[in-house]
Order: sequence, then structure tokens, then C-alpha cells
Amino acid sequence: MTTNELNALSHRIIGCAMRVHTELGPGLLESAYEACLVYELQCEGLAVQRQLYLPLRYKGIEIDCGYRIDLIVADAIIVELKTVSAILPVHSAQLLTYLRLTERHLGLLINFNVALLREGVKRLVHNLPDA
Repeated sequence: MTTNELNALSHRIIGCAMRVHTELGPGLLESAYEACLVYELQCEGLAVQRQLYLPLRYKGIEIDCGYRIDLIVADAIIVELKTVSAILPVHSAQLLTYLRLTERHLGLLINFNVALLREGVKRLVHNLPDA
């Protein structure tokens, strides 16, 4: 997927998240926002994988550490959802690690526990190829 296609897709995902946040507001559990966002993304005709198992490879073996990716949209963008008072550096590090381990280039960190969703969206890039 080109950089322009990834950017267009990320805008569509954020639009879906904004619809969910407008409808529900802050204060619910992450799982509620996740279910509603999956619904919105599917209504947009986007393929969504939810709660994907992410094994850790260590010294050539696969170790189950219980990692799960919240969403992967169109097999291209990882979406990590939060309902926290503030996005912390550890949340960004988690998403960057998921991008590195899955060899994907773009991730969205979306915190629904904010008054305005645009304040809760962080876009992270890992080794984005040229357009």
C-alpha cells in the first residue's frame, strides 16, 4: 500500500472513530468502543481483524506472551485503543513494537477517554516506504 493510500485509509479510520465517540462520548470500557468501531469500519466496507494474537519470537522460537493487537484494518494499519486519562510514552512504545513485530508501517493510537476525540488520536509511523 502506498503512503497516500495509507494516509487516506487512516483518515477513514479516524472518521469512524469520531462517529463512535460522538455517539457514545467518553467514560465507557475499551471493549465497548472496540465493538462499535469494528461495526463502523465494516459499514465503511473495510476489512477488520480484531484481537489478533501476536506471538513473540525469541531466539528462533515462538513464545506466547499474551499479546493481542486490538485491530488491524485492511491488513495495513494497526489500531490500538485506549480509555485512559492521558496517552503515555509506554502506549506509543507498545504500538511501535506491534508495528515492528508485524512489519507494518502505520498505526493509530486512539484514546476515547477525552472530551474531543481529535485530542486523543496519535498517528505513529515505522519505516514508512516512499510513495
